Amino acid sequence: MSIQIRKTLLQVETTLIEGGKAAPLPLKLYSAFAVVKNPWAGKGFVEDLKPEIHAGAPVLGELLTRMIIEAVGSGKAVEGYGKAAVVGLDGEIEHASALIHTLRFGNHYRNAVGAKSYLAFCNTRGPANAPIMIPLMDKNDEGRRSHYLTIQTAIADAPAADEIVVALGASVGGRPHHRIGDRYQDLKDLGHDVTNPAGV
Repeated sequence: MSIQIRKTLLQVETTLIEGGKAAPLPLKLYSAFAVVKNPWAGKGFVEDLKPEIHAGAPVLGELLTRMIIEAVGSGKAVEGYGKAAVVGLDGEIEHASALIHTLRFGNHYRNAVGAKSYLAFCNTRGPANAPIMIPLMDKNDEGRRSHYLTIQTAIADAPAADEIVVALGASVGGRPHHRIGDRYQDLKDLGHDVTNPAGV
């Protein structure tokens, strides 16, 4: 059985002024959401999550990726990307994680935008109107701090106790007045190797 989708939402946020100063280029943030029935709800502790993952994750990955790409206009235009899931109060964090932490979900997005870096993520549990946080980073460069962003929103009626909200986020541009450098300068200053950033 495939995933049961109650509704989808698409959000676009444009920042024109930040810190009282006009942005050289407006920052555009896009987010796509699917509110789905938790496929493990009411079944007690389920040991093997794979059947539902294999049935639902590809459907959600394809749907949400298509929503983002259609809104942005092209995969190439996406600069920052990320994913998130919020499971309702009757579910486990593992249920939220299950639908987004699989290549069957993420590879749809990764391939569509031509990304090299991993998808930043957040998986939480909460009631309807719980905060939904989608962390973003540059799709090709984890150390590009200008694209460390977070989309924050909420859906008034989701997730219900037996639902999961699954989301993808994208940015076109970075923070308007980014001025904290990138992690490579830190590594250089600290004398650390890029392949061993923590210096351990």
